[in-house]
Amino acid sequence: MGCGMAANADGFRAGRTAFREVDLFDVSGQRTKTAGQADLPDKPALDALSAKEWERMDRGTRLALTAAQEALGESGTSGGMPVMVGTSAGAMPVGEEFYRHALNGGRRGQFERVERYQPQRQLTTMLRALGVGGPLRIISNACASGANAIGHAFQMVREGKAERVLAGGYDGLAQLVFAGFDSLQALSPGGVPRPFDANRDGLAIGEGAGFVVVESVESALARNAPIRASVLGYGAATDIHHLTQPNPEGDAALITMTQATEMAGLEPGQIDYINSHGTGTPLNDVAEAAAIRRWAGNDTPSIRVSSTKSAIGHLLGGAGAVESVICLMTLDGQWLPGSLNIREVDPAVEFDLVREPREAEVKHVLTNSFGFGGANATLVFGKEAGE
Repeated sequence: MGCGMAANADGFRAGRTAFREVDLFDVSGQRTKTAGQADLPDKPALDALSAKEWERMDRGTRLALTAAQEALGESGTSGGMPVMVGTSAGAMPVGEEFYRHALNGGRRGQFERVERYQPQRQLTTMLRALGVGGPLRIISNACASGANAIGHAFQMVREGKAERVLAGGYDGLAQLVFAGFDSLQALSPGGVPRPFDANRDGLAIGEGAGFVVVESVESALARNAPIRASVLGYGAATDIHHLTQPNPEGDAALITMTQATEMAGLEPGQIDYINSHGTGTPLNDVAEAAAIRRWAGNDTPSIRVSSTKSAIGHLLGGAGAVESVICLMTLDGQWLPGSLNIREVDPAVEFDLVREPREAEVKHVLTNSFGFGGANATLVFGKEAGE
């Protein structure tokens, strides 16, 4: 939708979509040719980052740097803190670059490409430029990576292992990933996903990054830090059902939603909005709808749900982090983003599917993230600081 929280909030609130034809690599041989391709900013204003270092950063790390810089700037903090980052593809485009040079017999620069292919190498350059020093942990469990990064940061602060943690997730568009999803016939042929539509035909790939500073309430209040929201609950589980398909009854999703709301001390009826995983694939949406129904019980008809992947696509390892930030937008602005492009609602949907942006009183929100291999994560956020 743009660069920064304000631009993205405006886009979601207006019900815009962000799909266009991919021009980062050749898609002429693919069934689908569009994605949620972001416009990267010029080199950020960081004295510690040289133009050459920015040029050598892969696309995903540039997105991560941009988001992390905004999060640190708003929180008014830097220096020593642990860093928790979720990603799925990591520096995949650098590996693609290495492979192309190898096929052509080129050896010049290959050692440097091997170094840059390692996400930790890219991220340590990013953190040095941002002035952040501390242990770095990278979480990569598919599309739940970003949500789990924030969840692990929450656990560290909650257990007194850290006062604050920089946490988030990112993924940039990569040709291998795009072609892989296309070969699985998981991408919508029309390039526009329709989560929870009866005739949905696949997801759309997107790219982006979202970061937050997770901090103890005592520390934030002591330094008069701006508090967007409180992390109230976190749940994680694996369903061990299939490499790419979710359990049709949403067993693991039910576990994570239950864990997160119980930790938050909330009943399902007290959740004002769910930012669903909602990919727009035939199997995922039905499984999530079943999990929500089993979790909410009699409260299901009043639970408001939408999928913002309908507007920006599936950000893979960055999805859970970006969707967490979208939840913060809803708490800030007291509105709900829509599940766009829907023509006919799937019969499995028994909740209140938000099909276009609407004004609403929002106090507690929940976001779901599910990944290949059965990785599931749920986060609950609350408006009131200190809860």
